[in-house]
Amino acid sequence: MKMYMGGKWVDKNERIDVVNPFDGSILDTVPKGTSSDVEAASESAERGAKAMAALSAYERYAILHRAAELMTERVGDLGRTITLEEGKVISEGMGEAARAQETIELSAEEAKRLTGETLDLSGASNGAGKFGFTLRVPCGVVAAITPFNFPLNLVCHKVGPALAAGNSIIIKPATDTPLSALKLVEILLEAGLPAEAVQCITGPGRAIGDAISTNSR
Repeated sequence: MKMYMGGKWVDKNERIDVVNPFDGSILDTVPKGTSSDVEAASESAERGAKAMAALSAYERYAILHRAAELMTERVGDLGRTITLEEGKVISEGMGEAARAQETIELSAEEAKRLTGETLDLSGASNGAGKFGFTLRVPCGVVAAITPFNFPLNLVCHKVGPALAAGNSIIIKPATDTPLSALKLVEILLEAGLPAEAVQCITGPGRAIGDAISTNSR
């Protein structure tokens, strides 16, 4: 598979084998990203954050809800992908795929409820007849560096809430298990997510993770 950045699927000359830990067979290959890819992805994600912030709560809900529907339709493929790249028995892979779908569905619902609150200020000596209020606004670009043990659901735990709140996100999946995350990106784009609202960079944890976690954006 290719990685996704800058609104397009990107390949590289250097690639990494994705290996089935059960029998050692090569399932697929993914690009070996670099720190310069992270910089380019972060620039794209900044634009994606503006696109996400411009969406209404209902529009964010609709995208995530459609993604959850697509995950339900493809639960078998997602479950098998988890099993093949991570090594779980198929029942656990299918169980994780179902949980991941639920995580995205719950995130969709929460997109409609990310409101602020009103505060009665009359508890202060000069607060009679006054109230304060807070608003929740997107924080911008969210980084999601995820582990191998739940390669789809733990990605969804980061992606779902970030998108529900109107942010863009850069995903760095575990090097051993990147395929589930890449298939999630395919689903999100098919569901109508703005093209630059998600980036998914594959490659060595130290090089990619350090570049993401130290990026000023």
